[in-house]
Amino acid sequence: MNFVTVMAAAAAAPAGDSPYGITQALKEGGVISIATFTILVGMSIFSFYILFTKLFEQQKIISQGKKVRSGFWNSPNLKDAATKLDQRSAYRAIVDDALVAQDQHGKLTNPIDQHDWMANSLARSQGSIGARLGEGLAFLATVGSTAPFIGLFGTVVGIYRALIKIGASGQASISTVAGPVGEALIMTALGLVVAVPAVLAYNWLIRRNKSIMEDLAAFTNDLHGYIMSEGKVKPSMNASGAAAAGSSSVARGAQTRSGTAPTPAGTQPLTTGQTSTGQQAGGTGTTTVDRR
Repeated sequence: MNFVTVMAAAAAAPAGDSPYGITQALKEGGVISIATFTILVGMSIFSFYILFTKLFEQQKIISQGKKVRSGFWNSPNLKDAATKLDQRSAYRAIVDDALVAQDQHGKLTNPIDQHDWMANSLARSQGSIGARLGEGLAFLATVGSTAPFIGLFGTVVGIYRALIKIGASGQASISTVAGPVGEALIMTALGLVVAVPAVLAYNWLIRRNKSIMEDLAAFTNDLHGYIMSEGKVKPSMNASGAAAAGSSSVARGAQTRSGTAPTPAGTQPLTTGQTSTGQQAGGTGTTTVDRR
């Protein structure tokens, strides 16, 4: 019996009763093949479940970040600003933890520096959010690294069964080895189909988590400065609602883009009560200028 004969027999078989289909291959493989197939399918289902749930969670935090940039820092105080955020949002959790830490610092019997206390509290809050974002990613990494080997196990079992059939029949015909070899190839392909999406999803989610944590770190730093300065230090908001940094480098960049060069040191207009070196003049408070 050659390959053409085998294919003709498969074509002549009733629909759903092919002797060389995946169902028949699993039946011939027995408990080991069925168990391997079930494990791989279960891994695939849980991998896609984790992928979609983490994407939903990440997108929710990204949307919350847009709300923070659009109006959080325009509020008169921190408590009013917190009411603009969603109750169960990551940014709201950081703000609430900061308010709690600020209140607890005054109750310490042996108080430490407020700067250190607030920094530790905000770091702990940010770390808990990062841990929550990383939940489930270990499973994706495990699936990506083990699924090919689980499929390979099914492949080895299928090849072993094919060799047993060859030895029992005394001939290596296609009809003898087609079932076990087909079963082995199915397991190999299934292991790769499960592993590749898991690896891609893991790398993608890790990259998105890194971007989210960078935004949270920037917000935490701004919040720390706001609390330590009693509201005097905070990101300014431009017309579009986005936070504009107040650093000198950003200011210099804005001057360059507007076509105005930065004012050289020592040429700033002098104010009343200051010398040309920027020191306060004594006596009458008039401006002292060296015009040599």
